[in-house]
Amino acid sequence: MTDKYPGLSSYTDRHGKLRWRYRTKERVVSLPAPNQAGFKEAYQAAVEGRKIPKAPVVRMPGAALPGTFGAAFQRLKISVKWLALDEASKRKNTQLIEEFLELRVVADHPLIWRDVPVKNLRRIHIEELLGRFIATPHKAKHLLVGIRKLVYVALRQDWIEIDPTAAVEWRPAYAGWKAWPREAMAQFENRWQLGTAARTCYGLALWLGNRRGDVAGLRWVTRRVFIDGIERHFDGFGIVQAKNKGRTGGKRLFVPITPMLSEILDAADSRGETVLVNGYGEPFSAKSLTGMMAHWCKLAGLPKGLTLHGLRKSLGVYLAEAEASTRQLMDVLGHDDIDHAELYSREASQVRLAVQGMDRVVRLVTRKPMLGEPIGEPCGEPPYKALINNDNGGAGSQWRTGLCLIFPVRGQKTGIFSAFPDPERNSA
Repeated sequence: MTDKYPGLSSYTDRHGKLRWRYRTKERVVSLPAPNQAGFKEAYQAAVEGRKIPKAPVVRMPGAALPGTFGAAFQRLKISVKWLALDEASKRKNTQLIEEFLELRVVADHPLIWRDVPVKNLRRIHIEELLGRFIATPHKAKHLLVGIRKLVYVALRQDWIEIDPTAAVEWRPAYAGWKAWPREAMAQFENRWQLGTAARTCYGLALWLGNRRGDVAGLRWVTRRVFIDGIERHFDGFGIVQAKNKGRTGGKRLFVPITPMLSEILDAADSRGETVLVNGYGEPFSAKSLTGMMAHWCKLAGLPKGLTLHGLRKSLGVYLAEAEASTRQLMDVLGHDDIDHAELYSREASQVRLAVQGMDRVVRLVTRKPMLGEPIGEPCGEPPYKALINNDNGGAGSQWRTGLCLIFPVRGQKTGIFSAFPDPERNSA
C-alpha cells in the first residue's frame, strides 16, 4: 500500500485505533483509511499541499440534537394531545413553532433556537423574544403558547425540572371581532333579498351565533323540550361545534329557530342536504364562507372589517341588550368560560349599567326624575326623609337610633320593630 502511495504510513494511537497519515519532512497530514470514501482525493490534496476539503454537513429533514427545542418539537408531533388537534390547529401551531425554531438566539450569531437545549432557556430569553413581536402582540401571545407546548414536552421527558415560562404573562388588549352596526345590517339586507345564498348565510350567522364551520354544515333536527313542566316541540338546529371536535368531541348545542330566522329559511334553497348551499346545490366549505362574505359585503357597498364572525358578536350584543344572563349567553354562543362569553356583550352591558348607575345618582342628589323620564309626577321611590337630630334621647337621637340597629325589639302583636316596647300598648 505504501509503495502505491508514497509518503503514506499508518500508526496505532493511544486508544489502540489504527490511523493513516501522509508524512514528509515538511508536513504531516491525517488521512482517512485507504478503504474509505474520499481517500484518493485527500491523498492527492496532501501531496500537492492543498487543504483537504471537508465533506459538507447536510442536515437531514427532521434531524435534531438531543434535548434541544428541535427534539422537543419532534416528540410533540407524536404526542396524543397533538394528534387529537384538528388539521387547521396543527397547521397554525406548526407554522408558529417553526418560525420560533428558525429565529436566531442573538441577531449577529448563526445559532438558532432549534439547536438550543431546552434546559438553557430562561425567563429573560422569553421576554426578549416576545419583545421582538411588540408590533403584533397577538402573534406574540400565540408564540408563547407554542413555546409552552415545547417546554411541557421537556418537562415530561425530564430534560428540565422547572418551567421557565410559568411566570411569564402576556395578555394584550383584545376587543374581539367587530359587531355589525344596525345601519350595515339594513344595507346588507336591502342588497340581498330573501332566498339568496348571501341572505341565508347572513341570517344563519346572525340568528344562530355560530362559527363559519358550524354554519356551513347545518342540518335540521326537531327536539322536545320541557319548559315549566310543559312539553314543547321546537324546530331548530342540533349543532356539534367543529372547534376542538377532534380533542373533546365538540360541544353539542341545540339552538331554536326564531321568527326572524324562520322568514329567511322559508325562502332558502332546500335542494341540498345542508341548509346553506351554493348555486350548484352543493354545500359551502367552511373556508370559502369567509371569502364569500367579504365578496357579498363589497357588492353591498359595505366597508372592510365586517365579517361572518362579527355577526356572531352582534347576536351577543342583542342578548346583552335583552339583559340575558351570562349562562344564557354562554349556552346560545357555545362558550365554556365566562370571560369569553362576556367579551361579546361587554360594550352593551357597559352602556346599560352606566345609565342605570347614574340614574341612582341623579335620584339621590337632585330628587329629580331619572335620565330620559318626562318631568311631571314624581317617579320611583318617595324621597327619603332624614330623622330629626335629638341628642336628648328623642326619637331621632343618636343613642336610641344606635340601639335600634343593634338590638331591635318587636312590639307585641305587631310586625313593627321598635327600639323599646310601648308601655301603654303592652299594658293594653
